[in-house]
This record gives sequence, structure tokens and C-alpha cells, in this order.
Amino acid sequence: MDETVFIGGRAHSVADVEFIAQAGFPFAEISIRSPREFHSDLHFLKRIQDEHRIFYLAHGPEEDNPWSPEALRENFLPRIKALLHCAAELSISLFTVHFWIDHRFVSEDVVKEKIKILQEASACAREHDIMLCLENLSETSFDFAPAFAAIADLGMTLDIGHGELLTTKNTAHDFIAHCFPRICHLHIHDNRGGDSPQDDLHLPLGDGVVDIRAILGSLKAQGYNQTMTLEVQPAQLISGKNFIEHIWHEPTFSDTGTSV
Repeated sequence: MDETVFIGGRAHSVADVEFIAQAGFPFAEISIRSPREFHSDLHFLKRIQDEHRIFYLAHGPEEDNPWSPEALRENFLPRIKALLHCAAELSISLFTVHFWIDHRFVSEDVVKEKIKILQEASACAREHDIMLCLENLSETSFDFAPAFAAIADLGMTLDIGHGELLTTKNTAHDFIAHCFPRICHLHIHDNRGGDSPQDDLHLPLGDGVVDIRAILGSLKAQGYNQTMTLEVQPAQLISGKNFIEHIWHEPTFSDTGTSV
């Protein structure tokens, strides 16, 4: 890989963090769900960080109710602010959130209120020198455009597995074409398409229909040189890393994701 691109693994538990560190990955993307849970794990996370010289990225909790700005402002926003403070204790520089703003399913009025909440969360992240990144679920670049217009330093975590769902063409291509400067981080996993949360299978790379080669080819052609998290089971992390490195290193790997 380009030396400025880092492949890490998603960690849902401290056991996952230890596995990722011992396997030699440069970072783990940890789930931060509550301040209490975070502080119970903090000593362990710092020890692993010191022993293995890894760094951490963070993934926040799911929304409480994506259709209720009132509930999000009352419960979710304070929780995110508290978790951003936690993340700063580990010098975490990037924090990914789910915040569903697909205009097909969320009304325009609710989207506008949710963007105001995102503005406050992003301002809090800025105070801690953290990049807040919005992860795509079923959205397209059209859905993300108002948030990007309103929040100058809002980043994006491009999830190429989610891009395969509720669509006829993976939406990663749309985001790369229209939002590339905002893409700060990638989530990589496979699935077989579909139109429900149950179809978000997080399969090993190559076991589904996601055209990972073409998507990575487009990103490489644009000059992507940041982090990628493999969102697969720990036992599949090394093979996933090898999969990505093999195609990325091909001398003739073109912007269409094909060898020529």
C-alpha cells in the first residue's frame, strides 16, 4: 500500500482490540457506546496502545430515533458530546457517526433539524481536535449535500458495503464523484445487495457482489491516501488486508479498477 494509507480493523470489544494489535494492524476502530463503558476499558486500551504502538479511531452509537429531532437533541446529542470528550482521552482524531438523512425515508423538516444537531456535534468535535465523519447508510450524495453545505469541516466515512444496499448501483461511485474532498475514512466489507438492514452482512471481501476493485480503483485514481477499516470478523482481517493490498499494489491498477 501507499505508505500514507493505513488499513485497520473494527473492534467491538477489548478482545477484538487485542487481536488487531497482536496481528500487527496500525490501528483499531473502537466502538464507543457510553462514557461508563469507555472508562472501564480505558486502562486496557492505553496499555495496548503503548505496547503495540497502535492508534485508535472511534465509532459512535446508533441513533435513538432517527425521525425525532427532539429525542435526538435531548438524548443523543449530549451522549455524542460526552463520547467525543472520552475519545480525546485516547488522542482519537476521527469519530464516525450514523445520522440517517435519506430524503426517501426522512422528511425535509426532520433533515433540517438533524443538520442543526450535526452542527453542534461537529463544533464539539472541533474543540477536541477531532474530525467528525458522517457515515453513509442508504443515502446518496444528494442527501449529504445540505449537511456538507452547512458544516464546512464535516467529514465523511464512506462505507462501500452500505453503498450496495437499496440501490441498483453502488452509491460509493456517486460519493467519490461528488464528495471526494470530504471522504476522510473508509469502511470496507462485502454483501450480496438487498433492501433491508438484514442484508448488511459484513461478509469477507470477495464473498459478495460489491465491486471492491472498481471502487478502490476510483479512490486511488483520485489520490485517496487516508485510513481504511475492515469491518469483518477478526478471523477475516488478515485475508481482507491481503486482498486490498494485492489489488492496490498492482502496477497497472487503473481508475476503473481493472488491470490493463
